[in-house]
Amino acid sequence: MSGSSENPELWAFLESLHCGELLSGTVTAIERFGVFVALDDGPAHPFFPGVGFLTIPELSWRRIAAASDVVEVGQRVSCAFLQFDTWNMEARLSLRATQPDPFQAFADSTAVGRMLHGRVTKLVPIGVFVEVADGIEGLIPLRELTRPPGAAPDEVVQVGDEITVVVTEIDQERRRLALSRAETLPTCDDS
Repeated sequence: MSGSSENPELWAFLESLHCGELLSGTVTAIERFGVFVALDDGPAHPFFPGVGFLTIPELSWRRIAAASDVVEVGQRVSCAFLQFDTWNMEARLSLRATQPDPFQAFADSTAVGRMLHGRVTKLVPIGVFVEVADGIEGLIPLRELTRPPGAAPDEVVQVGDEITVVVTEIDQERRRLALSRAETLPTCDDS
């Protein structure tokens, strides 16, 4: 799709937008790869159901299974403009940029070494993911999961298990939380 000569009005509109600018519109279509939004201002798109487009990761700070977990067709949304996608002639948008990042709030109130209770959400070859707060997941690397190391994740824990973990690293820039399995201390009731 070549740009400015075929759709000068659309091109001019998209070129006039600034990163971070708030744009309102209506969700017109939900696809497995993202969500189309018909913007209130600006022209219609010649091929797509909307000039605005949200990729799945830009819908929410939380990990979601499908776009329909967050939005529905016909819903009004207010999104931040990210960039002009000149190839598709669309405005790339972000819904999550208009909401506070729960990871930053968590990181500001949590220190390395803190013990937390969490629920195992996913087993992967490199370890297990544990949700320690609403929408906040951390990874226990395989080497931190078992003592002595060597067992597969599913030999130690299952999805849904409640476990105690220790925060070993908080990477605010990459929004990553590293955890370790908390050692259970022996009880002293055999006196």
